[in-house]
Amino acid sequence: MKRLEELSSLYGDQAEWVANEVNGLLERYRNAIAQKHASTTKLTASDAILITYGDSIQTSESNPLQSLSHFCKSQLADCISAIHLLPCFPYTSDDGFSVQDYYQIDPELGDWDDVTAMSGSFDIMLDAVVNHCSQHNAWFKSFLEGDPEFDDYFITADPDVDYSAVTRPRALPLLHRYPKQGGKVSVWTTFSEDQVDLNYHSAKVFVQVLDVLLFYVAQGSRFIRLDAIAFIWKELGTTCLHLPQAHLIIQLYRHYIEQLAPNMSIITETNVPHDENVSYFGDGHNEAHLVYNFTLPPLLMHSLHEEEVETLTRWANTLQLPSDEVCFFNFTASHDGVGVRPLQNIVSDESIQRLADIAQAHGGFVSMRDNGDGTKSPYEINCNYLDFATAPDAENSLRAQRFLLTQSVMLAMPGVPGIYYHSILGSENDRQAALDSGINRRINRQKLTTSTLEAELADATTLRHLVFSGYRRLMQARRNDAAFDPFGTAHYQQQGKVFIIHRVSDSGDVYALHNFSSDSSEVTQLPAQLTDQLSGETVSGGSLTLQPMEYRWLKVIAD
Repeated sequence: MKRLEELSSLYGDQAEWVANEVNGLLERYRNAIAQKHASTTKLTASDAILITYGDSIQTSESNPLQSLSHFCKSQLADCISAIHLLPCFPYTSDDGFSVQDYYQIDPELGDWDDVTAMSGSFDIMLDAVVNHCSQHNAWFKSFLEGDPEFDDYFITADPDVDYSAVTRPRALPLLHRYPKQGGKVSVWTTFSEDQVDLNYHSAKVFVQVLDVLLFYVAQGSRFIRLDAIAFIWKELGTTCLHLPQAHLIIQLYRHYIEQLAPNMSIITETNVPHDENVSYFGDGHNEAHLVYNFTLPPLLMHSLHEEEVETLTRWANTLQLPSDEVCFFNFTASHDGVGVRPLQNIVSDESIQRLADIAQAHGGFVSMRDNGDGTKSPYEINCNYLDFATAPDAENSLRAQRFLLTQSVMLAMPGVPGIYYHSILGSENDRQAALDSGINRRINRQKLTTSTLEAELADATTLRHLVFSGYRRLMQARRNDAAFDPFGTAHYQQQGKVFIIHRVSDSGDVYALHNFSSDSSEVTQLPAQLTDQLSGETVSGGSLTLQPMEYRWLKVIAD
């Protein structure tokens, strides 16, 4: 009865029709999902997710998905548990985020058999890009052709209305005009002309998108990432962001999916200030299972470049979760840049501008957002995270050390780590790709060939080797210690410029120490007997000295 009331609040007298359609979908997918998810269990310390495009790592001998799978099995099987395939469907723009067909794998990458084969070794995360679709999607084509079945799939709008209250993620027009039945129609486009927003005021759209989500689960997807989900419900006179109806739709989708796959995880992608972002946990039982920790990437860069951890420590101590059934999806880099909106109300606008200036000095770019009042401000820093951390002309050893310091923080915090392929592989800016395409984000989307990559990883003199070997040590230490339970407890403190993460565990506490200073720093008041999880050495005494930018993971030795 509760679900019917919720559907009624969204769709009025169509609620019963929606409920019947949903029941039909659940029955249609029940057996396929049961077979794929029979062994899915709760997330543990051994879980870590590689974020990658389907064609990020290539060979001439096999298709991209097969090449990626082979590389991950040969090089990363002891580090990661899952692979996040960024949109791997036929598309027309935005490197996959303008989906032309939700039910097919892009033939340039492979097919569903390749995804199934990959899922035999790794859990899979698929993207649900369901705020919008490509203007070349069959749904939109049918809408423009006047097919009544699709008449309310998209949002037609009056271009003369005042839309200044609407939150704009990009400095592009909110509406675009398209030819329809001999005339022109203005349609809502939050992100670009090629990305037309779906109309969730339509009961048919709600059901259609649920079908897409259940289809992905039936294909074996362990995680579903809801892209740009905060924008899905539009109401004139509002920001059209984080509206209660958007939260309710996520809650309903989770409820229906959990009927068939109880341990399946929904991840919401909402690149917004922290308090808004964490609202997608709901009450801790009814909305997202994981939420992107969007504040972490820019805040770590602030800490690194300002050499201060007071802000980081204060923020970390606010990370209260509504239940022990949810956690953060921790990351520092992704296919996008480093969003700086999450730093609002945490650091000053001047500090955000300094980060933008540093990134540009290190070869990166800065993407701006429209503030709605005629001004623009930094929205996203487009720079490889390794280059963002240290100028590209610095010594490789220093570059690796500073970068891995930030990764140690991310890996030691409660939550599930999401690791971008260019991070673990020690890649640098692909500035020319951004300049050639005019797309800033392509600075961090370079495609790699297996033969060249493996040769560089094997060469101890390369930056790739330094980063990759250091990253592997961290990952292996993490996955072998229950103290890093993603739902576990952590306490945060600082001593001078040292940021300390104290992970509490019945198997033995761990102190992850991070010196964000260019000078040596002494840490005191530590337990008497510790084992260094990264080197295996025994550390005695209640204090130790950390070298500049050094990090250590110390496990308490039981009496």
